[in-house]
Amino acid sequence: MAAQFGRLRKGAVNTTVAAVVVAALAASQAPGVTTDDAGRRVTTGTQPSPDTPAENSATGNSPYYTDLPPLNSPKPSPSAGATPVAPGESEAGIPATVLDAYKRAATSLQQAKPGCNLPWELLAAIGKVESGQARGGRVDADGTTLSPILGPQLNGNGFANIGDTDGGAYDGDSSYDRAVGPMQFIPSTWEWAGRDGNGDGKKDPNNVYDAALAAGHYLCRFGWDLSAQADLDSAILSYNNSQDYLNLVLTWLEYYRKGTHQIPDGTGTLPSDRSDATAGASPSPSPTEPKTPTTPSTKPGGNGGSASPTPKPDEPGTPSPTPTPTPTDTVHHLENAGTAKLTAMAGDSFTERISTRAETRAGKAVAKVRVRFTIVGSTDATFSTGEKYAAAVTNSAGEAVAPALKAGENTGEFVVRATLVGRSVTLDYKATVTERAADTLARTSETALTCTAGGEFADQVEVKATYKGAVADKVAATATLIKSADDPAENDKGPYFKDADGKTVRTLSGLTTDANGLLKLPKLYADDTAGTYLLRITTAGGATLTVELKVEAAATPSPTPSDSASGSPSASPSV
Repeated sequence: MAAQFGRLRKGAVNTTVAAVVVAALAASQAPGVTTDDAGRRVTTGTQPSPDTPAENSATGNSPYYTDLPPLNSPKPSPSAGATPVAPGESEAGIPATVLDAYKRAATSLQQAKPGCNLPWELLAAIGKVESGQARGGRVDADGTTLSPILGPQLNGNGFANIGDTDGGAYDGDSSYDRAVGPMQFIPSTWEWAGRDGNGDGKKDPNNVYDAALAAGHYLCRFGWDLSAQADLDSAILSYNNSQDYLNLVLTWLEYYRKGTHQIPDGTGTLPSDRSDATAGASPSPSPTEPKTPTTPSTKPGGNGGSASPTPKPDEPGTPSPTPTPTPTDTVHHLENAGTAKLTAMAGDSFTERISTRAETRAGKAVAKVRVRFTIVGSTDATFSTGEKYAAAVTNSAGEAVAPALKAGENTGEFVVRATLVGRSVTLDYKATVTERAADTLARTSETALTCTAGGEFADQVEVKATYKGAVADKVAATATLIKSADDPAENDKGPYFKDADGKTVRTLSGLTTDANGLLKLPKLYADDTAGTYLLRITTAGGATLTVELKVEAAATPSPTPSDSASGSPSASPSV
């Protein structure tokens, strides 16, 4: 099977050229990769197993694009208005929405399966080889391809033989399965591997967010650690069981690791070479509409690929049509759509949600464009999703609303940046996290606090803090024995606390309420001065409570009868 997928489009000459190019790349690229005598990349790790059934791979071992990256390092990022690289030339630019999908999927996997160590560049390498980055980023604002990307029928004629498993639901073919979408999943694999990567409640293999997240989970199964070469090789081979495929993906992986940049959607280059591109084979995935069953069409003596009498516009080898202007192209700027001041206490959710409006130069609303929101700055704040980024599509009023923000424990300011996906159009929102606060303090007991001079108070002082009627947890507090209601200075007599060394302390700082808003002070002691004293407790946010403490004088011992008798003259007569 690997031999079928390893052929280059232009025959022996092209194969020789490709071998030389790969040999040159191998010297500086993937660790654990060498070249054989023909200049082909050979990994020192896991090799493909010829016994692995095609239906057990992500793609069913479908054909893939064999274009190689340039020998030179990735070019610097072009300006926003730069002309796209000519079709047929490989370059480091990745369409904005596609790049966003890869990075978002990798971030999700870092949290879900941190031991996998999935680099987003691996998803980019597979996406390049499988679909040319979703046909150069021809996707809508939601990340769904403008037309389905379908591989040839897996009818056993030059390809694996995989009969229909989905009734044509995913691939529009009720006779045989086809690889579907920008990451080229076959329906039987997508059925269990599919994911909802953009939060719309659907698992669509034609959506680059869904497909990228599914590919990430697929590559991270079996406990593989992709920072180890052997596991990386195994994961890639499980996607498409071909040594040539493995070598090609590793080549693109190392190329993207050297640097890449974002380009507008729809301006990426279309690949020109495919592993099945010989006479009679379909040169590219057919953009057949889904749910439209197709009938295999093969020529006697051909290699079994579906014949295509007329090349379609998006197929390699034909001029790429000028991309139709998208709503994204018409956006001139982003406006604040009524977002008020963003302030929250540490650990709380922001009550205000960020709303951004996309407008033309004339101020007209632009619907159906994607806006990405990113938290910038040194902060542990996140969106309600637990992530530092989010994306939303503008509605008919041109407005995109971000998920709710949740403050972390770090106080201070940070920025949420709204960016129009596919364009360098941004708008910043300033947000502030303040320390936790309380506005009310109350004792949890009404018992009077009394003590005899020189003794200790039987009850400890306990208070409960609230903020706007809700429990105020983790709020900083200070307790001080003050001189009087009008003089908050620390008293130099009366009740006191003891520190760890048993020394007298009349101010306690660094106190914090617990998860229930409760604060229980240490035991209080009294010196030998009787009187009424005040304990004042204050918290961040201004809550104050003054507690009265009474120290009673110690009782004077009364004389005993024996003491009285011994102290008076004797009544006995002298003898």
